[in-house]
Amino acid sequence: MNNDLSKIKALFQSQVENHPSLAKSTHNDRKQKLKSLLNNFMDMEQEAIEALSLDMKKSPTESIISEVLGIKTEADFAIKNLKKWMRSKRVPSPSTILFTSGWVRPEPKGSILILSPWNYPILLCLNPLIAAIAAGNTAVIKPSEFTPASGAFLKKLVEKTFKDNEVAVVLGNQDAAIELLSHPFNHVMFTGSPSTGKLVMSAAAKHLSGVTLELGGKSPVVVDESANISDAAWKLAFYKFANAGQTCTAPDYILCHEDKKDALVAGLKEHFDAFFDEKNKDVNVDYCQIVNTTHFDRIKGYLDNAKELGATVAVGGKTDRGQRFIAPTVLCDVPIDSAVMKEEIFGPLMPIVTYKHLDDAISFINKREKPLALYLFSYNKKNQKRVLEETSSGALVFNDCVIHHTNPNLPFGGINNSGLGSYHGKYGFDAFSHEKAILKSSAWSPFKLMLPPYTKRKHFLVNMIKKLS
Repeated sequence: MNNDLSKIKALFQSQVENHPSLAKSTHNDRKQKLKSLLNNFMDMEQEAIEALSLDMKKSPTESIISEVLGIKTEADFAIKNLKKWMRSKRVPSPSTILFTSGWVRPEPKGSILILSPWNYPILLCLNPLIAAIAAGNTAVIKPSEFTPASGAFLKKLVEKTFKDNEVAVVLGNQDAAIELLSHPFNHVMFTGSPSTGKLVMSAAAKHLSGVTLELGGKSPVVVDESANISDAAWKLAFYKFANAGQTCTAPDYILCHEDKKDALVAGLKEHFDAFFDEKNKDVNVDYCQIVNTTHFDRIKGYLDNAKELGATVAVGGKTDRGQRFIAPTVLCDVPIDSAVMKEEIFGPLMPIVTYKHLDDAISFINKREKPLALYLFSYNKKNQKRVLEETSSGALVFNDCVIHHTNPNLPFGGINNSGLGSYHGKYGFDAFSHEKAILKSSAWSPFKLMLPPYTKRKHFLVNMIKKLS
């Protein structure tokens, strides 16, 4: 299959025709497919690392940490647990229909479309695919055109592992995505921005396709007066440095207690400096590039706008358009109406806003769209309880950032503007499965005593059953 749009219809139809055989596949069938995918991926690991380097200048170590390990963990978890996930579950019957037996059976939804982003271009293709295969579906993957080397790698991996009528990769620009969305896939998985997510959801609605949307947004950090600043500083610095901040769950801005601000800024500077080779602070083999000049210009625009409105650069601030380099940058005295406080940054800028009372931090968060993740650095149990109960977010992490997505026992997803639905582990299997209700009845039924015409005796009998149920 190449990226010729005219072939998409035939590809889709071939996968539809393959649904019945996949629906009857056993857990051993699916486990073998997952093992083949994982084994082929690990055999081609070096090719994946090289593709990520070509697309985003990711270092081999970061590629393993941020992409390879996540794929291996997700596949191993599915292989280990698939038999249990696929079992039909017996459910009890209420007293009014005790003569019946009930089950819930997970069945494949059918055709899955995976529209993946550029920031983790291999991980965010293969982890949804693992869930789709585990659930017994066909799948079409559309990688981002911004990361062509990773797209070519995925195409090679998939063609080595699957036939086109089960899994295929379609390369191309947004025209390919639009063409794919014109077909009635049973479920669409999209990872990207909220604005594009709305377009995907609108297109899917024309076919009443199910959707899972992982959309990101501005994930806030709260650092209270009880926080361990030394611990918070290296974690915040690392997750802003990783992938040059181009992570949907990266800490977007910090709400810092006013008494902790100076220590936090000093800690961030110490760690950002340590992450770079002293001989060359502008370019670092360990530091990822901004994906393209369009996104470089967008992020630099946020930086320039913040400075024009009075923000001060406490750490970093260097940029190089030719290298697509923006140093990890800490901004203080940031105006709330600046672009960097309104738009998802998706880059290495870290604005800090101070607060005096936790009420103010909670209010600040709640006046904005619900985030994909919220991070609280605090050892005050009352404050932890308040943030848990008084805010809404896709995930809440205490005293760390980002790593919740590495636990396949936890759902990964947002709420409202930050997403719809979740996946990872069993949550991904469930997202791509239909839970079919099955009821088995018997020859005897009390409802035979209640057939029309509805006499006074039958009315009395119905009321007795109502009281006893």
